[in-house]
Amino acid sequence: MSLISQNAVPKELKKKKRDAKKDEIAPVEEGHEEAEDGGAVVDLEDVKNQKRKRVRKEKDEQMETEREKEMKRLENSLFGSLYAPLEFGKVDEEEFRDEVDNTAALFFTDRSANSAVSVYEEDVDMGGESDELEADNQRKPVWVDEEEEKATINIAKVNRLRKLRKEEDESVISGSAYVSRLRAQHIKMNPGTDWARPDTHSRDYNSSDEDSDKESEVVVATGFQDAEDILRTNEDLVLKRSAKLLPGHLEFSRLGDANLKDPSNAPVNSVQFHKNAQLLLVGGLDRTLRFFQVDGKKNEKIQSIFLEDCPIRKAAFLSDGSQAIVTGRRKFAYSFDLVKAQVDRIGPLAGRDEKSLESFEVSPDSKTIAFLGNEGHILLVSTKTKELIGTLKMNGSVRSVAFTNDGQQLLSSGGDGKIYHWDLRTRSCFHIGVDEGCLNGTALCASPVGNLFAAGSDSGIVNIYNRDEFLGGKKKPLKAVENLTTKVDFVKFNHDAQILAVSSRMKKNSLKLIHVPSFTVFSNWPPPNQALHYPSCMDFSPNGGFMAMGNAAGKVLLYKLHHYHHA
Repeated sequence: MSLISQNAVPKELKKKKRDAKKDEIAPVEEGHEEAEDGGAVVDLEDVKNQKRKRVRKEKDEQMETEREKEMKRLENSLFGSLYAPLEFGKVDEEEFRDEVDNTAALFFTDRSANSAVSVYEEDVDMGGESDELEADNQRKPVWVDEEEEKATINIAKVNRLRKLRKEEDESVISGSAYVSRLRAQHIKMNPGTDWARPDTHSRDYNSSDEDSDKESEVVVATGFQDAEDILRTNEDLVLKRSAKLLPGHLEFSRLGDANLKDPSNAPVNSVQFHKNAQLLLVGGLDRTLRFFQVDGKKNEKIQSIFLEDCPIRKAAFLSDGSQAIVTGRRKFAYSFDLVKAQVDRIGPLAGRDEKSLESFEVSPDSKTIAFLGNEGHILLVSTKTKELIGTLKMNGSVRSVAFTNDGQQLLSSGGDGKIYHWDLRTRSCFHIGVDEGCLNGTALCASPVGNLFAAGSDSGIVNIYNRDEFLGGKKKPLKAVENLTTKVDFVKFNHDAQILAVSSRMKKNSLKLIHVPSFTVFSNWPPPNQALHYPSCMDFSPNGGFMAMGNAAGKVLLYKLHHYHHA
């Protein structure tokens, strides 16, 4: 005998009866309460009206929530994740099952041209042997030329068609085979037309900025027929853009001047990016040190400091970004603490009679400042105590110094045309080499990665050396850059040592950018339709996205290098 009664009352009928009983009992109970309190007579019509209003209000709220859900669903379908960003872990399993089919491709790989060729060839070989399911899934042509099956083409007779042969003695093929082989040859010669295929899945970019869409572009894979196929292969699912910078043509765009909010009234002698890539330091002969927040659009001014007794010849951040060192043609220098917003004086140094400390370099570990002194002396000053901790002596005058990327060695050059290598741990010179073709060295820079360094001279020639080979006795440089005709004032590598900037202050537009891997100059720099004026200083942002250049007109020109995705 069944445990469930065959005459059981339906649930909906029970619910209606229960609600009706509640409607009858509620007014009576309320009436009793009111009678006890004050003896007032209960108006049943008022109670029913209130209840109707409450039910109507609940229905309106429910309809409003449903309308909002529908609007969000439509926005999602139209605009994707731009207006409704995906939150991981909050997708309903039922929606996921509806949207994702087991036979659909969750990931797709960009196959090579050879695999695309085989697709068309298999279509010809298979003929009518395909399953009914595959026939339904494939798109049917709108019109088929019946004459293709009857026609024959001799591909051995025409020279440009011989490449369509599969075997050496093959000559005559059918019209349909000829069409499929032409399509396969087209895909082989033009592998970049995947967007035109009907089975190619569209990519979704999560950024509204066109520049960021292009910069974050990845090639998403095609060809997986099942989700399990991903586990059966070891090939890359995402092919990222190459990190190698190509020679010849440099892709860049001019942005608004970095110091547009507060331009300088005198030549700009120093520009440098902070390690956070957003803060830019600008100093010049107007005795004002300025800080700008660089974003390429507004470039807002953050702060300016006026040094009454110091026309700025050079200013630079410490590598850790905590302080900025400012110098001029004075016996002393200034140190500005960015955290405390406090200015301290460095020097005059004890036991030294230098009249100017305008030239200096900061070590990568932010522990030492190397000032250029008189008669070939290099003055080593501690960044903590601001006191002299040691001196190095060259045979001739010192004109430029550069720290290696590990901060343990120092390179120097000067009036004798030689390059000195110093060990800062023992404070001794362990190698002296002749800079080829140099009479007076004027500029030095070591690459932040690798073992390259560049040396400029007053003749306008910049020699690029491999430091290991130079220390081993090889005197020939890897490349001698002869694009400048006046004295080289500064040389600068970017963060990955793929670009080298060389410049001279004595001639207009004399700033050249060199592609280091190929040792060739970028042909489209400087831009032909833009005047750089007399360049006096420049710097690359920490990740290479920005390049700032100061000139004698008091402007700081800002450029965006499109190869690098981050500032």
